[in-house]
Amino acid sequence: MRWQRGRRSDNVVDARGRSGRRIGGGLSLGGVAVIVIVGLLMGQDPLQILGQIAGQATQPQVTQPQSAPAANDEQSEFVRAILGDTEDTWRELFQQAGQQYRDPQLVLFSGGVNSACGFASSAVGPFYCPGDQRVYLDMAFFREMEQRFSAAGDFAQAYVIAHEIGHHVQTLLGVSAKVNAARQRGERVEGDGGLLVRQELQADCLAGVWAHHAQRRHDWLEAGDLEEALNAASAIGDDRLQKQARGQVVPDAFTHGTSQQRVRWFSTGFESGQPGRCDTFKAARL
Repeated sequence: MRWQRGRRSDNVVDARGRSGRRIGGGLSLGGVAVIVIVGLLMGQDPLQILGQIAGQATQPQVTQPQSAPAANDEQSEFVRAILGDTEDTWRELFQQAGQQYRDPQLVLFSGGVNSACGFASSAVGPFYCPGDQRVYLDMAFFREMEQRFSAAGDFAQAYVIAHEIGHHVQTLLGVSAKVNAARQRGERVEGDGGLLVRQELQADCLAGVWAHHAQRRHDWLEAGDLEEALNAASAIGDDRLQKQARGQVVPDAFTHGTSQQRVRWFSTGFESGQPGRCDTFKAARL
């Protein structure tokens, strides 16, 4: 991927190497991972659980500061290029629809980070917090994608960033608020075909929309790049992750969609380039 062609965003906050609070006064990464898995299987939001634990810590410990990487290192340059291009794409698409796009910020962190959604460790993975309209990313996740999920490549990484930006688009359009309102009314939003799955698949589709317009703008995809993104979408499907973690698939605990669904909706966005084709909430077949 010739990502160097992209405009660099000024909305990246590099917080890597800064000290941070440990969850629950010292909960291990393994413990965090267990909480995340249990939360998903019980139909609860892992970020809310982790945030509650963080709030209960009366004397939080502090991690030792690590030396921060150079501000212009290649990793941050890559993130700035991808984020900058999502800004260009969504500003244009919102303008065409008679609306105004508000740029989110993207926070690079290492180990753990505080957000408006609570404290989260790297074990949670990349996430978008609607409370502060920021994307949070530990670059170590990309190493995990490659080593644990065999999902390597710069366009695979770009897909992950674009997916989280898709959640920001949903927030601006009011989609996220409707899903949260359903949850607050006591409706079950988890499970195969549930609102959470539809929300995540729509974010996949919106990531594909961005990729479509970015390719038209820069012609930056090289041989194998598209396959990288599709492989990444497949690698983090609910069915595949559950099979790896539990040895069985539990559709009632789905929150993101199956591998096949994630690939299908990213492809829908990439092939069409039209946000209107991403209405997963009305789709009879996911």
